[in-house]
Amino acid sequence: MCGIVGLFAKHPDVEARLGALLGAMLGQMADRGPDSAGVAIYRDPAPAGSTKLSLFSDDPDEDWSAVGDATVHASHAVVVLEGEAAEAQARVEAEHPHLRVMSAGSRIEIFKEIGDPRGFVDRFGLGAMTGSHGLGHTRMATESKVTTQGAHPFSTGLDLCLVHNGSLSNHNRLRRMLRREGIAFQTENDTEVAAGYLEWRLREGDTLQAALEACLVDLDGFYTFAVGTADGFAVLRDPIACKPAVMAESDEWVAMASEYRAIAVLPGADTAEVWEPAPAQVYSWERAAVS
Repeated sequence: MCGIVGLFAKHPDVEARLGALLGAMLGQMADRGPDSAGVAIYRDPAPAGSTKLSLFSDDPDEDWSAVGDATVHASHAVVVLEGEAAEAQARVEAEHPHLRVMSAGSRIEIFKEIGDPRGFVDRFGLGAMTGSHGLGHTRMATESKVTTQGAHPFSTGLDLCLVHNGSLSNHNRLRRMLRREGIAFQTENDTEVAAGYLEWRLREGDTLQAALEACLVDLDGFYTFAVGTADGFAVLRDPIACKPAVMAESDEWVAMASEYRAIAVLPGADTAEVWEPAPAQVYSWERAAVS
């Protein structure tokens, strides 16, 4: 089952309302995935020479000030630390081993939690967030247990995240191969394997387009992927495309979702161009192309 939403702003008015609009889309997908929900928001780049980290704690009384100047969102916090990502992440893991790093990079912020997606939107204050683009996911767990870390999105590389509707049949073999290549995993979720695969291909020199096209060769199963990067987002369906997906574009935004009802809540949806993404075709948008 599961539900995917994505929103890319082409106008400052949409950037100012990105969180509220993405939250409204996510709410429409609540019954497709009642177990957990999550979002990745791209905004507020970290200063040069520093790294933005999204952190999770299962302690409701967590002293986030011990980590740094933190912006707290429910069970998560966003901190900006001096140093490159590997250095900043290693420092947090050494000094605060009970915390979990959900994402690292310049612009990405990831928040995810178990429970009803509509409650998630309110709990994390999504309606007040701005941003250039974002992805969301509601999960109906089928292949692994319901935990915060097992919720989507998954981020395995800097400013890279992935949400997924479907199932991969060869994820265990791929996980073993990727571990030999130095890719680390925190869960048994097959979607994290797909994210790790993309990280590996990008690290090896592929463009995002080429990395996604390689998924069509190396990933067995059925899937709709929505991928976020610092510069934009992309969508890919497997060659059979049995999982539902719809896309739309207006003068002010680009959106994708598992069902049209999630797009229908956006301003101007009634006049937007709407289409079903074709199987085995990569669709992508970048901020530089619309700025």
